[in-house]
Formats: sequence, C-alpha cells, structure tokens
Amino acid sequence: MNKLFALHSPFKPAGDQPKAIKQLAEGIRSGIKNQTLLGVTGSGKTFTIANVIAQTNKTTLVLSHNKTLAAQLYEELKEFFPQNPVHYFVSYYDYYQPEAYIPSTDTFIEKSASINDFIDQLRHATTASLLSAKNCIVVASVSAIYGLGNPAEYKNMAHEVTVGNTVIRKEFLGALADLQYTRNDIEGAAGTFSVKGDVIEVMSPDGQTRTRIEFHGNTIERITERKNATSYSAATRQQRALFFPNKHFVTPNAALKVAIKNIEKELESRIAELKKEGKAFEAERLHKRTRFDMAMLSETGYSAGIENYSRHLSFRAAGEPPFTLLDYLGDDFLTCIDESHITIPQIRGMYNGDRARKLVLVENGFRLKSALDNRPLTFEEFEKKIGQTIYISATPAQYELARGPVIEQLVRPTGLLDPTVEILPTKHQIRDAIEETQKLIHKNERALLIALTKRNAEDIADYMKQKGIRVAWLHSDIETLERPEILRDLRKGTYDVLVGVNLLREGLDLPEVSLVCILDADKEGFLRNKTTLIQTMGRASRHPQGRTIFFADTITDAMKEAMEETARRRAHQQDYNKKHGIIPKALKKAMRPALFGERKRFKKKTLDAQLQELFAKTKKGNQKRSLVALKKEIEAEMLEAAANLEFEKAKELRDLLRTL
Repeated sequence: MNKLFALHSPFKPAGDQPKAIKQLAEGIRSGIKNQTLLGVTGSGKTFTIANVIAQTNKTTLVLSHNKTLAAQLYEELKEFFPQNPVHYFVSYYDYYQPEAYIPSTDTFIEKSASINDFIDQLRHATTASLLSAKNCIVVASVSAIYGLGNPAEYKNMAHEVTVGNTVIRKEFLGALADLQYTRNDIEGAAGTFSVKGDVIEVMSPDGQTRTRIEFHGNTIERITERKNATSYSAATRQQRALFFPNKHFVTPNAALKVAIKNIEKELESRIAELKKEGKAFEAERLHKRTRFDMAMLSETGYSAGIENYSRHLSFRAAGEPPFTLLDYLGDDFLTCIDESHITIPQIRGMYNGDRARKLVLVENGFRLKSALDNRPLTFEEFEKKIGQTIYISATPAQYELARGPVIEQLVRPTGLLDPTVEILPTKHQIRDAIEETQKLIHKNERALLIALTKRNAEDIADYMKQKGIRVAWLHSDIETLERPEILRDLRKGTYDVLVGVNLLREGLDLPEVSLVCILDADKEGFLRNKTTLIQTMGRASRHPQGRTIFFADTITDAMKEAMEETARRRAHQQDYNKKHGIIPKALKKAMRPALFGERKRFKKKTLDAQLQELFAKTKKGNQKRSLVALKKEIEAEMLEAAANLEFEKAKELRDLLRTL
C-alpha cells in the first residue's frame, strides 16, 4: 500500500495512545462502521487521530461544532501533516441574515450577507483538492451538511489546457467567463483573469495559484505556474493547467437552459395554486421575484439567490437530499466527529429550523416550493453519507456509546491526573472563591470561575477587579475572534482569573489553569448536568495540581455521577503511573498565533447608546453632517469591519444602520 499520509511529530504515542491507535486502526481496516474514542481532556486525542489517519491511509473529514475549535484542530493537523493538503471548511459569511417573513406584522426581512473572501478561497481550495488528490484532510464545521453544488458538474466543468494545443484565444476567455471568472487587468484577485496581448494570467479561486498562459497565434506555447510568489523567478513550467469553477453553483449553458425552463414550469404551476387559494397578491409577488432571478440566470449564469434553485440546477427530484461537502469526499473516507456529544445534536437540529423559516416564505409567495430543497441534510441523510466514523469525546452521549465499540484513552502521556474535587457551601461562595484564587496568583497559576448567567459573570468579574485581581469575563456576547485573544491573555498572565458561563468547557487548551470553581453546582440543569460538569472539571486536568471546587449545599445526582466518573478515571491513571514509574509533569505547550491574526477589539455598546450618540451629532447647532451622510459613514465602517474579519462589530453596525 502506498503511504499517502506522512505524519511528522517530535513525540511518540504514550500512555493509552498506543492501545487506542491500534484498536481504532484495526477497527477501520476490519470494516467496523462506528467507533467511539472516549478520551479524557489532555490525553492527546488529536494526536491519536493523526496516527490513525497515517496508518489507515484514508481521506479524512473532521467535524467540529464551532469555528474556533475547528481552527484549533486545523492548525494542529497542519503541523502533523505538513506535506499533505489539510483544509479548513466553514461557513464563509462575515455575517448572515437569511431572508424571512413575519406574517403577523407583514414584515419581510431581506437576505443580508457579506461573504468573507478569505474563507471562500479556503472552501474552493478544499473542493478542488478533494477532486484532484487522495491524501486530503478536511476540518469542517456543520457547514459541511449544507448544499454546495453537484461535485460531478463542478469537476466536469473544469477546463484543461495543454502546451502545444490549438486553442482559439477568444473561446478560452469565454470558457473562463462560463466558469464565473471575471476579468481584472489591474488587481490579481482570486477568481480573476487578466489579458495582456498574447498572455493570459488566471488566478485560481483559492487565491493560491497564478497561472500564466502564453499564446503564439492560436497555439499554447508555454504554461507557467507560481504559488504564493510575487515574481516569476519562482514560477515553474507546466505541461497542462486545470481551472476549476469560481462558484460552487455552476451549471453548463445547455443544462442551464433546461433548468430555467423547469423553473418556469414550476412557477406557472405554483402561481395557479396560489390563485386557486385566493392569494392573487402572493402570486404576483412570486411572479416578479422569480422572473427577475430567471433573467439573471439566463444572462449571467448566476443570481443572488441561486441556491434557492439548486434542485433544478442539479436536476434533483423533489425531496432528494442536496449535494454537500460529503459528496466531494468520494466513496471511501473516514469521518471523525470531535466533541460528538455536542456536534451530533447540533447536526440533528439543523434541518427543522431551516424548513420552518422557508415554509413561511413559500406560503406567502416569496419563494417556489423547490426552495425547500435548498437545505441542510436531515440527520438520517447525514448518517447515510458519512464514511466509517470515529466519535471523539471525553463524555460521549448514549447515541455514540450504542453505535459500536468504545475505546478508552484515560491515561495522559504526561502522567497528569484528573483534578481532585472539593465541595464548599454556597453561603460565602464568592468570598471563598476569591480567597482560593488569590492563593494561586503568587504561584503563577490561573483559575476559572464558572457562573450561571452572563450578568452574574460580569458582576463577579467587576467585584474581583475591585479586590485587585486581574480578571476578565468570557461569554457569548464577546465576539468570536476576540475569545481566543482573551484565552491567550489568560495563558500569558495578563489575567489571573477568567469568569464564564458555558464557553469554558469543551476543547479549551489551558495548561496554566490549576483551579476550576463551579458556583451553584447544585442548581441541576443544562449548565450543571453530568456531561457539563465533567467537561468543565477537565479544564484543570492539564496541571499537576489541578483541582475543582463545587460550591453546593446538596450533592445532586449530576454531581455524584461526575465525581464518581472522575474518581474512576483518576484511580486508573494513578495505577498506570505507579506500574510504569511515571511522575506527573506539567504540560508545556507553546501558544500559537491566531489563525486570522490579531484583531482590534471592539467594545460593545448598546444599540440605544449608539443611537443617542449619533442623533446628538445631527441636532441643530451641532449638525456636522446630515443623516444620509451619517448612514454612509456607518456603512463604510461596517464594510471595513467585515473586511478585517471583525464579525461582531460588522453585525452591530449593520443593526444600527437598519435602525437609522
């Protein structure tokens, strides 16, 4: 067997890793469909999976439940496989407001979205690589289950040219236009081409490859290619060049004409239905909107709402599942679902919410019924499409446990143990928590404080600041790209304590944290169930003195089960260390730079506060600019924020602009 994956690491498997790698790899080779890796926090589950990939030689899809953890996995796997294509595939929107209609107030919300060009390029790099190589690893969010376009058409439409071939220059430029490339003779942006005499330069959709084609009459004389270079000194001669489409929803002209006729037939049928139901206004609305989209498709091959016609463009039957990233992976690939206890329920819930919104649009004449087939996969469809699967979690749910063999990875290569657990009363929990954290500060250790609500977390953080503690709070109101910065600041010692609610759980790699304080641990519910408690306690398992304090007046079933499971794991780890003479040692892990680089932080203000400030500047006597000019300024700032990947800031400014 040819070795498709070359794993590079200064470490060798240790602890429970060799056993887990062997069992998982043997299971895959023997054809077992589902396996579960129950790996404790800090046991090196990603390294285990990397070894399994290298041993089984399979193209691999790694699914994560959010972009931040997906980025962390992507960075780790790129380090393990520097010679292999490792890709990052997530939603490409800076911000996204889907179109919706609220019948009770007759309010239509237009689709509002801004595509992040960088992430779009990463998505194109993913699909092109999957269709041209067999040694790929793709780290994706649940965006992987959304419609993407027919991979067969995407591949078939790829245009190939070869040195020595006779190619009419005008026809070649027409072929690029059909693939949705745009001409730009000034700036070589992704998905563009430039023409200078007998030389045509094409920038790939992923922005990574610039191909130069030199003609002599109608004969291709030379093809040169360069990757991430600024001069042709780094260019390499090629015999052939392959150009993939610049859009994932691309249909050949002949097929597009048929698709438009099918859209027209459905439109006529649906208008008749609406009129029969006494919805003449809705019928007229549908007629105007759909005719406009059809005209755009006919003239340019693309429209702003093209995804709503994906069923016709891919010639699928009503109700048939859409093509997704999973269809680009081929017939034999490995699926790894990270933090499966969260990712699986997330995938399961996507379909129903999407359908409920679109049904309202269809019933009120905003979309054809076929728009319902522009959707994420149902969970049953997802199960059928994924390959052999490894579920990865420190706390797998019953779904995963019942699917196949469970391989435990309880021993860490460092010999570190699961944290000890103490229970203190809630009466003076804030005071006691502060006293415990103050003991750590002079030892250069960090602490996490877990509150029940966002407001509670902010209040506690403010109170601790008054006590002279370097503290920050972290919850869902913090913009996505700012969260990793706060976590890095905690590791660097800018903060000694981080107060949070439920973000301080899965996947966070914080070796400096030696204490986790869980306030109101006996308030049983979603934030205090067995799974959540074990995951939260795990944040202290990367430190030799790791411990957890439950502030509680009673021991709930969830607390009891969490403590029993932690005690079981700790006993197993102690026995292993004793048997092999291992002394637990601290994990030293370098801090990686952010995937998208450092970003300026955006201090969030309430919408009311922003409006008061803005309107104060437009009052008479202080009218520096009109309201129209003010709107233009805000729009420019919004677009600048989006370009800088400051997603939350762009969203805030968009909402402000709408209110104005």
